[in-house]
Amino acid sequence: MAPAAPGGTCVYWTWTCSVLQLCELNLDLCEVYLDLCVLYLYLCKLYLYHYPGAAPGPSRPARAAALPLLRSRSGFGWRPDPPRGRDLCRGRSLGGGAGRGRGVGAMAAAGPWPELEAAARERRRELSLAGELGPGVAAALPALHTLVLSRNALGPAGLGAGLGGPLPALRLLDLSGNGLETLPAALGGTGDGAGDAAPAFPQLRSLNLSANRLRELGPGLARAAPQLQELLLSGNRLRALPGGLLPPAGPPAPFPLLSRLDAADNEVEELGADIAALPALKSLDVANNQLRELPAALADCPRLKEANFRGNQLRDKRLEKMVNGCQTKAILEYLRAGGRGKGKAENAREEVRKKKREKQQKKDSGDGEQDEVEEASKLLVKVLHVSENPAPLVVKVSPGVKDVRAFIVCCVLKGVNLKPGNALKRFLSMQTKLHEDICEKRTAATIATHDLQLVKAPLTYDVQPPDALKIMPLGRKEIKAKDLLRQLQLEAEEQRKQKKRQNVSGLHKYLQLLDGKDNYPCLVDAEGAVISFPPITNSEKTKIRKETRDLFLEVTSDTSLQICKDVMDTLILKIAELNRSTLENKEGSGSDMESDALCGPGNLTLPLVVEQVRVVDTDGNLKVLYPSKTDLATVSSLLTVIR
Repeated sequence: MAPAAPGGTCVYWTWTCSVLQLCELNLDLCEVYLDLCVLYLYLCKLYLYHYPGAAPGPSRPARAAALPLLRSRSGFGWRPDPPRGRDLCRGRSLGGGAGRGRGVGAMAAAGPWPELEAAARERRRELSLAGELGPGVAAALPALHTLVLSRNALGPAGLGAGLGGPLPALRLLDLSGNGLETLPAALGGTGDGAGDAAPAFPQLRSLNLSANRLRELGPGLARAAPQLQELLLSGNRLRALPGGLLPPAGPPAPFPLLSRLDAADNEVEELGADIAALPALKSLDVANNQLRELPAALADCPRLKEANFRGNQLRDKRLEKMVNGCQTKAILEYLRAGGRGKGKAENAREEVRKKKREKQQKKDSGDGEQDEVEEASKLLVKVLHVSENPAPLVVKVSPGVKDVRAFIVCCVLKGVNLKPGNALKRFLSMQTKLHEDICEKRTAATIATHDLQLVKAPLTYDVQPPDALKIMPLGRKEIKAKDLLRQLQLEAEEQRKQKKRQNVSGLHKYLQLLDGKDNYPCLVDAEGAVISFPPITNSEKTKIRKETRDLFLEVTSDTSLQICKDVMDTLILKIAELNRSTLENKEGSGSDMESDALCGPGNLTLPLVVEQVRVVDTDGNLKVLYPSKTDLATVSSLLTVIR
C-alpha cells in the first residue's frame, strides 16, 4: 500500500491545479467582459453626444456613478466633456420617463444649465439643442450667431417663455419641424408689429420655419427681423402669400433684403400682387400649392431670377406649360404682356378697338374724306362661304389629337402671285418671322402652307406613333418620324461643335417641343400620305413653288383655338401685303408678263379670295369654321373683308 500513496497524491495535486487554472481563465473572461462593458458605455456616450435627439439612455446619476469605472479603465481616451476646440454645443434633455418631459425647462428652474454654462464659458457662437427651451439662452449667450432648434416638437406653444431677451448678434434661427401653429411671440407673433421697441433680432439673416403647422404670418416679423434675407416656409398650411406678412404700406419698406422666399408644399390659394413689394426678391418657390392664377404684378419684381410654380393647377394651360418647363423669363414676360389669357392676340384686339374709337372720333369731327382715302388704301379680301363653294374642303379630326395637339384652323387662299423676283423667298421669310414672333418660337402655334393643287382631299388630322409616322420632309427623302428627330438631333450636335455655341438654328431648335410625346400629330391626305408634321416640318409633296397660285393654310396649337385664329388672321394679312407689294413693284417696272400676272392699275385692288374650310369630328359634327363672321377682326384696321 505504501507505493500507492504518492501516486494518489499526484493525481489529487493534478486535479487541484486544473481547477485553479479554470478559475484563472474565468477571471480572465470576466476581465474581458468588463472591458467590453466599458467599450459599450463609451460607444453609447459617443452616440448620445453626436445624436442628441436620440433616446435618453441612462440618467445623469447613473452616468455619474459610471465615471470612476470609465476613468479607471480609460484606455479608450474617453473624456466626459465635449472637446474644447469645437464651436458647436450639443445639449439634450436628460433623464428618462417624466424627466424627458420636463427637459431643460425643469433643469433651468432647479439650477444653472451646465450646457449653457459651458457654452458661455467657452464663448461659443453656435448652439444646437434638443428638448424644451429654457429662458436662459439670451442672457447666457448674447453673442450667439446660430441657434438650431429643429425637430424638437415644441408644439403650438412654440418658444414658450421665449429666449429670455433679444439676441442682437443672431444670424441664423432654425425652428423647423416643431409643430408650431402660430409665429412665436419672439418673432412678432400675429400682431401688427407696431410700436417703438427695438428689433429682437436686428442681425437675423436666415429663418427656417419649414415643416410646421403655420396657417398665417403676421407683420410683426418685419419689425422683429428687419434684415432678413432668407425665409423658409415650406411644409406648412399657409393659404395666402405674402398674406399678413407685409405690414401696411409706409416707410420703411418691409424686408428690403429678402432675396429668397420658399413656401412650397403649403395650401396657398392666392399669390397676392403685393409680392412685388419685396424689392430684393431673387428666388421664389411656391411649388405644390393650390394656385389657379399668377398675378401680373409678379413681373414687377425687379430682381426675380428663379421662380418655381410647378405642382399648381393653373387655369391658363399655356402658362402652365411654361411653368413645367421652368422658363422663368418667359413666364415673367407673359405676365408682363397681360397675364392669363391675354398675350399678343389680346393686345392686338385692344389696338383694334382703340383704332375704331379714333376712327369714330374722326368721323364725328368731319374728317370723312380722309377716312374714305384710308379705306381705299386698305387691302381687299373676299370670303367665299361654304354654301357658295361647289367643292368645299373638309378636315376630319380624330379623337387622339386631344391629348397631343388639340387645335387646328384651316382655310384656302386663292389669287397669290409668287412669280416675280424674290416673291417666294420673301413669302418664306415672312412665315419664319411669324413663327418667331406671334407664334413665340412655335410654342404657341405652328403655321403650315401647302400648294392647294397638290393637296388630295379629304384631309384627316390624326396622331401616329413615332415609329409608324412616315413623311417626306422638305428637302429630304421619306423617313420615319423617330429617325427624322434622331437625325436632326445629330445635326444639331454637329452644328454646335462647328459653331462652338449652344444655340442652333433651323428645325433643330424645335425638337424639344415633342419631348415626352408618345404620339405625334400629323395631317394626312386622301392617299394616306402625311403632308404636315407639326410643329416640325411640312411635306415635300405639297411644297410651294413660284408657280403656286392657290394656298392651303393650316395653323395648329396645343394652347387654344383662339390663338390659332389670331395667327391665321395675321398670316392672311401678311400674305395680302406681300401680294400687293409684289404687284406694285411689278407695275412700276413696266415688265410684260403673261396675262395671269395681274398687271395694270385696275388689278392692284383685285382681292384675294379666302375659302371657308370646315373642321369636323369623326361623326361629321362641326368643330371649327374659318373664317367665320367674327374672324379677321384683329386685322380689320388694315384689311377690308368682303363677305
